[in-house]
Amino acid sequence: MRAGIREKRQNSRVNSAPRPPRANAWSSLWLLTRRDLKVRYSTSLLGYLWSILDPLLMSLIYWFVFTQVFQRSVGEEPYIVFLLTALLPWVWFNGAISDSTRAFLRDVKLVRSVALPHWIWVGRIVCSKGIEFLLSLPVLVLFAVFSGAQVGWGLLLFPLAVVLHATLTLGLGLIIAPLVVFFRDLERAAKLILRVLFYASPIIYGAADLPEFARPLAWLNPLSGIFALFRAGFFPDQLNWLLVATSAGISVLLLVVGILVFRRTIGGVLKEL
Repeated sequence: MRAGIREKRQNSRVNSAPRPPRANAWSSLWLLTRRDLKVRYSTSLLGYLWSILDPLLMSLIYWFVFTQVFQRSVGEEPYIVFLLTALLPWVWFNGAISDSTRAFLRDVKLVRSVALPHWIWVGRIVCSKGIEFLLSLPVLVLFAVFSGAQVGWGLLLFPLAVVLHATLTLGLGLIIAPLVVFFRDLERAAKLILRVLFYASPIIYGAADLPEFARPLAWLNPLSGIFALFRAGFFPDQLNWLLVATSAGISVLLLVVGILVFRRTIGGVLKEL
């Protein structure tokens, strides 16, 4: 009898003892983002330059093909600026979604042991890729200056484009990251879908350049309106407010769906890891 009473007292003391405080979510997000960037570039001689070489090389290839080899009928002049205004945010989107497929599988021990909100493991990927995107913007500025691109009031819409882009990317990341833990084939499927989505998005062409039968696809693709916002500062004719509103609605909807899917699956993810 006495032994039972003592055991209850000990258990009550353990339960009432103060638990270690959970780390602040935003400061932890920043620390993990910095950690990702340092690990990525610590063993690289060129450092952050690798984040701009890929989109720069791709832009130069498409510029050469569509201006020097073939007579293009899409896009606007200067075409290299037209490409970069969509290609740079695409690299952010593509890299974040690709890395989100291994958001939990890459750091299994940390996910299990560190008391952090679990969405941070996806959020840090979106943030690190977003910082790389911001660091690549000087390339766009240089080409805009040397090609004589005209800058308009639409450049003020750039922060809105960044917010909508981050919203869409985070929403999709929250959907994909936990599902890949249960369905490993989804990682390869995501890469194939991204490859198709590159050509289905207005990157090497504008949304208005699509033929009539394909234009509904642009309205279903939230990247269409977001890329139009990114281009608005240099190419105001690309801005279609109805398309932007549709993209914003889809992006917010995907974020809500992502949060719901993430909350319902995270328990099973932790058991599966």
